[in-house]
Amino acid sequence: MTPNKASGTNGTGGSENWSGRLAFILASVGAAVGLGNIWKFPYTVGSSGGSAFVLIYVLAILIIATPIMLSEMMIGRRGKASAPTAMKKLAAEHNASPAWAMLGWMGVFALGLVLSFYSVIAGWTIAYLGKSASGALNGLTPAEVGESFGAFLHAPGPMIFWHALFTGATVLIVSKGIKLGLERVVTFLMPALFLTLVALVINSAITGDFKAAIDFLFTADLRKITGPVALAAVGQAFFSVNVGVGAVLTYSAYLPKNVNLFRAAVTVSLGDTLVALLAGLAIFPIVFANGLDPAGGPGLIFVTLSSAFATMPAGAWVGSAFFIMILFAALTSSLSMLETMTARAAEKPGVSRAKAASLIGVGTFLIGLITVFSFSSWEAFFPLDNFAAFAKKTPFDLIDYFVSNLVLPIGGVLFAVFAGWIISREVQVEELGVGDGWLYKLWLVLTRFVAPVAIGAVLIANL
Repeated sequence: MTPNKASGTNGTGGSENWSGRLAFILASVGAAVGLGNIWKFPYTVGSSGGSAFVLIYVLAILIIATPIMLSEMMIGRRGKASAPTAMKKLAAEHNASPAWAMLGWMGVFALGLVLSFYSVIAGWTIAYLGKSASGALNGLTPAEVGESFGAFLHAPGPMIFWHALFTGATVLIVSKGIKLGLERVVTFLMPALFLTLVALVINSAITGDFKAAIDFLFTADLRKITGPVALAAVGQAFFSVNVGVGAVLTYSAYLPKNVNLFRAAVTVSLGDTLVALLAGLAIFPIVFANGLDPAGGPGLIFVTLSSAFATMPAGAWVGSAFFIMILFAALTSSLSMLETMTARAAEKPGVSRAKAASLIGVGTFLIGLITVFSFSSWEAFFPLDNFAAFAKKTPFDLIDYFVSNLVLPIGGVLFAVFAGWIISREVQVEELGVGDGWLYKLWLVLTRFVAPVAIGAVLIANL
């Protein structure tokens, strides 16, 4: 949407909305489903106890992440504006401090940092899509695949190119607005992503060790539930559904009043969880069938699985489909990040959506160069090495730590506090759409007490 330049029409809550509940659900699931589900979730499961992690993760999605998602949806639809503006409007409406607007600004700032490194990693998927499709990895040994990935990370030029390409695609789509840009793209990408993922699961069931994967993911071994596993699962659940930074809030600002927020939030959470579990079922049968390490860390996708694709029948086709799926997931998430920042900039008089998206895109691209060089010429540069908590952390590691371990959990706690304690009961009941019965009371308890305590525990543990 392009705001009215003469009057400074609100760039978020103006004339444009999602066409309906389905478009909003697809966009919100797309915002939640990203590299966190398909890149981070599998290797975190692999290194955190398998089924024990999955059990805690699913519970955390239901009782921690979903209530906070509902909180953001409520604030967004009620405020009909960007995150900072919506927080300011609702704080004034409830005679609360205008300083609550800083929560929205914190999310905008954090998303700028996230998008800067997110597009770099997403660029890897484009590069590896090309490698898989061309057969460049065919016949390579696992050691050779690992060496190839290492060489790729140490070549800033190609990484910058793919980073620029992904950033440019994100900017172009967001510039087109809600209906012509975001909605049109996500209504194609999300079904395509899901169908591709299902096809990969079927392929893994046929060619991989599907039973071992099922046992690993779903045969609950309660003895593996430890404090660190529980904290990792809660942290991953919270990170997975994209709450705490105002992205869900911004998408909800375009939401018509006739959409039930409670049902929408539950649907988004279930869709996000389903994709994460299907990703595990697509990945782990291949890992186990090839005798690979399920705790392969961040290289699980680009090294461990690429090694399997290099030797399996039709590996080029399977690998290409896999990286297409990851690319789709990355793009739907990056759109929500850029949209959240663009929405605020486009509220300024004389600033068009296209101009806002382009300028922010250039900014995040330039910041992303920090991540690019952190894997090459800055790989031994540890700016805060004198502090034990930040020892051996590159500039990229520090950005990731700041956002994941500080901003996201603090934002989640504060959104829960604002929605649960500041917003009036009348507004809560009106926006949630479930009356004032047990579902409302359950949401209130989870939002006021359970979610803040659980996220606070993760925050403290990760400091």
